Amino acid sequence: MTTEHVDVLVVGAGLSGVCAGYYLQTRCPTKSYAILEGRAAIGGTWDLFRYPGIRSDSEMYTLGYSFRPWREPHAIADGPSIRQYIQDTAKEYGIDRHIRFGHRVRRAEWSSTEARWIVEAEQGPDKTPLQFTCNFLYMCSGYYDYTAGYTPHWLGVERYRGRIVHPQQWPESLDYTGQRVVVIGSGATAVTLVPAMAERAAHVTMLQRSPTYIVSRPSRDDFADRLRRLPANFAARLTRWRWILLGMYFYTIARWKPEVTKQTIVRMAQQELGPDYDVATHFTPRYNPWDQRVCLVPDADLFKAVKVGKAEVVTDHIETFTETGIRLRSGRDLPADLIVTATGLNMKVMSGVQLVVDGVPVDLAKTMTYKGMMYSDVPNLASALGYTNASWTLKCELTTAYVCRLLNYMDQHGYTQCTARLTDPSVTEEPLLDFTSGYVQRAMPYLPRQGSKKPWKLYQNYILDLLTLKFGKLNDGTMEFDRREA
Repeated sequence: MTTEHVDVLVVGAGLSGVCAGYYLQTRCPTKSYAILEGRAAIGGTWDLFRYPGIRSDSEMYTLGYSFRPWREPHAIADGPSIRQYIQDTAKEYGIDRHIRFGHRVRRAEWSSTEARWIVEAEQGPDKTPLQFTCNFLYMCSGYYDYTAGYTPHWLGVERYRGRIVHPQQWPESLDYTGQRVVVIGSGATAVTLVPAMAERAAHVTMLQRSPTYIVSRPSRDDFADRLRRLPANFAARLTRWRWILLGMYFYTIARWKPEVTKQTIVRMAQQELGPDYDVATHFTPRYNPWDQRVCLVPDADLFKAVKVGKAEVVTDHIETFTETGIRLRSGRDLPADLIVTATGLNMKVMSGVQLVVDGVPVDLAKTMTYKGMMYSDVPNLASALGYTNASWTLKCELTTAYVCRLLNYMDQHGYTQCTARLTDPSVTEEPLLDFTSGYVQRAMPYLPRQGSKKPWKLYQNYILDLLTLKFGKLNDGTMEFDRREA
């Protein structure tokens, strides 16, 4: 088995992987790098998900890259447009020439004596074994399992004679025209699917156990449109910062005055659906805003589908599947030709890659995150993880820029190894994510922890992260640097 060496090995060619390629080229131009992508195309999440209506749940002025601003008229973009944007970015900057498709990473072992990672991968359907070595490993593979979504077990599901589909494995040839569809779920995927499928289906029912906060926003940003007469780069920066500050403002208000925010969101839903609609049952969650992610619908498309009768929201529990649909605890039967299980994702940090440091397997659940990107006692490794309360790309760009700062600092001082060490006894463990969403709670026993104070604290705050990651000290007393003969 041949072994190829690069200075930096990036895993994943989605939004964050292409971002990594750009920053490595521009800020660490002497570094060689490769991007290993398990799939056959660029795009990551946006290449995997092909269900009807798939779109961004953040506006594109922050989900897009700062170095290549989003120029399209719609602030809320559909999946194919986002996928094309990522592909065009990779091609424009020559990043695509560094991507190795069909390369799925399985194991990575760090050797302190050699100051390098030995990475084992499989190529193609035959799973041909390959080996790479690198000085720094950058994981840009997201945080969930690409192979399968989460599907709970329901009583009687084997009796159902119709078709059951999970959005993560949407069949390209699926035709639901004129069919009765039940979408199980109430999160971002469900609220996207329902109005999109209602355009062709006979009727669509969104079946939820409990409501989610749903906010309508225009698909176009009038402010950004008015700025188009200004120089393009200036207008893009201004629009981007406007959305960053607006997002931070609304999140802060929601956490500071949750009851006021809750009433405001519910009142907006009532205005969309009319005074006679039972918003208290179907659109009033039991939790506070941002205990789970708030769902965005562009141009009130979900509310419109419900209002005209093409779609319906049912809040109930499943008693059993039947031959022709679903029976609820209330006794109501929901007939269905097609059932879509928009029931969530399975989190899998770093795509389940097995990590070993100097012969000792790493249990990520026993590590603590350093600055939201590195892990205690794991050398020369970082991962790109986006915000839960803002767009993914905002945090990934900050993380990648910090990684480049770190690599340049190590070169300047002759260091070959950097390791975050938890030596402060006053730092206590906290859950990585303060979210009550099911996919987070299911994964909690397997996730790394965060600490009670910086640099181990995960603030979910762009301004604080900008100050820390762009201007903060690299040699901060927590990051341990070492010189080894490579």
